[in-house]
Amino acid sequence: MSAATTVAGSDGRPRCRWCAGVPEFEPYHDREWGFPVADDVRLFEKLCLEGFQSGLSWRTILAKRENFRLAFEGFDFHKLAHFGEQHVERLLQNPGIVRHRGKIEATLNNARRAVELQAEAGSLAAYFWRFEIDPATAPPPQSASVSPESIALSKDLKRRGWKFVGPTTMFALMQAMGLVNDHAADCVTGAEVARARKAFKRPT
Repeated sequence: MSAATTVAGSDGRPRCRWCAGVPEFEPYHDREWGFPVADDVRLFEKLCLEGFQSGLSWRTILAKRENFRLAFEGFDFHKLAHFGEQHVERLLQNPGIVRHRGKIEATLNNARRAVELQAEAGSLAAYFWRFEIDPATAPPPQSASVSPESIALSKDLKRRGWKFVGPTTMFALMQAMGLVNDHAADCVTGAEVARARKAFKRPT
């Protein structure tokens, strides 16, 4: 995201400047970005969508998100783990998603890896939250695109056979899923995220 400054939102209250880029960013910023998530499917979906975003804008992915959900079985990785080459070919014909063979194949590969990781760790959430960024050592809001934690997460996932999980992609996942509160200091939603993180029970 851009520099950690704010802009007045539709209600006049200060928000992270990036959410003023296009109209659909504000509701995403206000209702989702940074709020802590412990749901395995939502975590897996976001990881996949961040991979699809590589080289593209988040606006493109956000506009196609419902199409992605329909095409990829709601990102139920237990279902996706059984997809084969015929599913890849079918998905490549779907104009509602990003038709990139490598990214589609990575999503299906990652679904199989997710099933394995869930069995090992108990839940994907328990695994991902091991890499939560400590507020005491977090960089200033939106000043970094990677962190030691995202580098460690990326390295471990790659070791486990995951694809499209570079450290920048993993930092974006952490920003979106609440593993760090990266809202600007005076952003009104940032205060809500801080309260949600304080009340959030970390999965173990």
